[in-house]
Amino acid sequence: MADRRATAATVGLSASLARLEAARPIDFMFKDRRVAMNDFSIFTTARTHNKWTDKPVSDETLRRLYDLLKMAPTSANCSPGRFVFVKSPEAKEKLRPALSSGNAAKTMAAPVTAIVAYDEAFYDRLPQLFPHTDARSWFTSSPEVAHETAFRNGTLQGGYLIIAARMLGLDAGPMSGFKNRIVDEAFFAGTSWKSNFLVNLGYGDPAGLFARLPRLDFDEACKIA
Repeated sequence: MADRRATAATVGLSASLARLEAARPIDFMFKDRRVAMNDFSIFTTARTHNKWTDKPVSDETLRRLYDLLKMAPTSANCSPGRFVFVKSPEAKEKLRPALSSGNAAKTMAAPVTAIVAYDEAFYDRLPQLFPHTDARSWFTSSPEVAHETAFRNGTLQGGYLIIAARMLGLDAGPMSGFKNRIVDEAFFAGTSWKSNFLVNLGYGDPAGLFARLPRLDFDEACKIA
């Protein structure tokens, strides 16, 4: 059984990689140019956007975005991150009551708002994702460990989403400033999914940017032990 699951997972992974390979000449772009392996501009040039152009984001781009971010590491390949890409006017209106006053207008204007969530029952997929051993039992015996693992790794995958979006030429506007309870009731009622944070996605209008804020220097934020 484990061998069959591993084989199926390998087939699915190969299909994802094939999609990414096919996308490279077109979609692995940042501001109209190819992203090289040593290109740091996705950190040094990309900005958090608050204003958006009306250029749409295709469903295919969102699929490639997920195909990228899912390849990055999580604990025991647990992959608890779950994502709802809110695009339609009806879905945006479901989201509106959860938003703070400062986040409502820019979220309504963004072509896509990603609800970055995590699945508290992520361990039910471990026989597929980590078939080498009975990893599911590591979490079913401790709800606290399961929650910590889901939240930590789901947050990590949300960070991967931002990086992957920038690699595909999208701009991102990650944010808190919303009521998780309202989002969960509107989008995840009756499920084990819980919202973490939001990321507006699209093609940013530079007119909405603030001056870049400072960052902490190495000696202020790091130690070498």
